[in-house]
Amino acid sequence: MHKGMRIVRADLKTEKGQKTLAKELSKAQVLLTSFRPSAMARLGLDWKALHKAFPALSQVAIVGAPGARAEEPGHDLTYLADNGLVTGLDLPPTLYADMGGSLMTSEAVLQALLHQRAKAKPGKPAPGVFMEVALSDAAAYLALPRSWGLTLPQGSVGGAHAGYRVYACKDGRVAVAALEPHFAASLCSVAGAGIPGRTTMFEADTHQKIARFLRKKTCAELAQLGRKGHPFACDGKLNSMGDCTHQQQRCQKGRCKSARGRLGFDPPVHPVR
Repeated sequence: MHKGMRIVRADLKTEKGQKTLAKELSKAQVLLTSFRPSAMARLGLDWKALHKAFPALSQVAIVGAPGARAEEPGHDLTYLADNGLVTGLDLPPTLYADMGGSLMTSEAVLQALLHQRAKAKPGKPAPGVFMEVALSDAAAYLALPRSWGLTLPQGSVGGAHAGYRVYACKDGRVAVAALEPHFAASLCSVAGAGIPGRTTMFEADTHQKIARFLRKKTCAELAQLGRKGHPFACDGKLNSMGDCTHQQQRCQKGRCKSARGRLGFDPPVHPVR
């Protein structure tokens, strides 16, 4: 995680540690922190003190929740649960709020640097800015499709559309993503489900026919169909999910290919002071 970074260790509760930090901050453009505001204040590193000592330094403060809630303890799991993203007893497969928050933090750093570049005058750097990134906001951003109803069971990408689901196949699972009409038509054609109309993909009979077709196919057979252009996963191509828990060895040998989609992520981050 620290590849390419220079590591400097300092005990900020000591005078020596504070001097070490001050030396580094005098050369820095942006300070990233992930402490609660009260902890920063106890160390004499609240924004008011930092800005006075280092006027050109910007700070991006990573907190759990925004504003007054920044003092509340929490973790990725609780932020996801607050936003309806923990729907059963199983833990989420990854740290969504943390990873989403890291992208928001990167954007905040860029915003701070661009702001200072735009405001700088010849021979006089622009004042630094303070920006706050809340992990709970990252979870809320990722939860927007669910709050809009898109990923709920009755939504098109929540399982109601027969062309956008995870199905069982003969030796594992397959991710199917055939939302566009021409992809849906191709899927129905190979599955023997006829020519889809406006509501066909939402009908139980269509779901059943596609499920029966896929249950008879192996990961390798479905991958072969994908190479022929049939829309059985991300971006109109076919891939099995690749986890095939009872077939891990086969998956590792290439029998199952992982369905890798692309995530466009552009969360809003705004200065709060």
